[in-house]
Amino acid sequence: MNTSRRRFLQNSAVLLAGTTLLSRAAFAAPKSDEIIGIQLYSVRDDMKKDPLGTLKQLANMGYKHVEHANYIDRKFYGYSAQEFKKILTDLGLKMPCGHTVMGKNHWDAAKKDFSDSWKYTIEDAAYMGQKYVISPWMDESMRKTYDDMLGYLEVFNKCGDLCQKSGMKFGYHNHWAEFTEKLNGEKLFDIMMKNLDVKKVVMQLDIGNMYIGGAKALDVIGQYPGKFELIHVKDEIGVNTNEKYESAILGKGIIPVKEVLEICRKTGGTKVFIIEQESYQGKEPLACVKEDLEIMKGWGY
Repeated sequence: MNTSRRRFLQNSAVLLAGTTLLSRAAFAAPKSDEIIGIQLYSVRDDMKKDPLGTLKQLANMGYKHVEHANYIDRKFYGYSAQEFKKILTDLGLKMPCGHTVMGKNHWDAAKKDFSDSWKYTIEDAAYMGQKYVISPWMDESMRKTYDDMLGYLEVFNKCGDLCQKSGMKFGYHNHWAEFTEKLNGEKLFDIMMKNLDVKKVVMQLDIGNMYIGGAKALDVIGQYPGKFELIHVKDEIGVNTNEKYESAILGKGIIPVKEVLEICRKTGGTKVFIIEQESYQGKEPLACVKEDLEIMKGWGY
C-alpha cells in the first residue's frame, strides 16, 4: 500500500417531531452485528517502534477490533501467533481480518496446490480467530492478459475453499488499478466481481483507493448490491503532488463518507467497517485515528 460513508414521512407536526427523535436515537445506536476496526497500517510507524504500546493506546481510544498489515515468517509485528493473540486478548482486542499478499509463489500450478508458507498463513489466521484473510494486491504479472487474470481468479476461489475449511473467507482489497486498467475492454474490478465466488471470496472495498481510480463507491455499491461484507472507511483530499490525492480525517475530504456508509448499511451487505488513514497533514497518526473513531461514533457506528 502507498502513502481516503460513508426519512421518514409523517402526517402531523407532533408525529413528525416524535418520529424524528426516534429516528435519531435509532441511528445513534451501533448495530450489534457490525464490526468497527482500525487498519494498523494507519499507525505503521508507531507499530514498528512500539507495537504493544501502540495497541494499548488504540484500545484506550475505544477500538475493539484491529486489522493487521504485518505478517512475516509466521509472526505478527514480530510476535508469534500465540504471543500476539495473548496481547490482543489482554487488551480486549479482536482481529477479524488481516492483510497478507497472496502472490504467484504461493500457488504451485504443477502440483495444483498452495505452498506450505501460504497454508501456514491460513493456519495462523484461523488461530488468531480471523474471519477473513485478505490479499491487498495483485502483481502485474498476474493480470497481463485476460486469461492470466481468469486463471488467478480461479486460484482465489481455491483459496476460498482452503479458508472455508477453517471457517473463514478469502478476500481481496482493491487499490486503483482495478478501476483504471482493462482487459478485453472490461475493467479489472468488473472481471473480478463476475468471476469470484462470493460465497467464499469477498471484495474488501476501499472507498478511497477507488476514488483515486476514478470510481465512486455509491455507484459501485449500486451496481453490485449486497456484495461488500467489508469496506475500508477512508476519505481523500486533493494535493499538489504527483499522487494528486491523499487520505485525510473522515468527513474532511472529497468523498461523501457518511452517505457511503449509510448505503453500505442499507444495500451493501457491509458488516465490517475498517478505518484507514495513510496520510496525516502534519498531525500525529494516533491523533488522527482517534478523531476518525470519534467521527464514526458520531455517525452512529
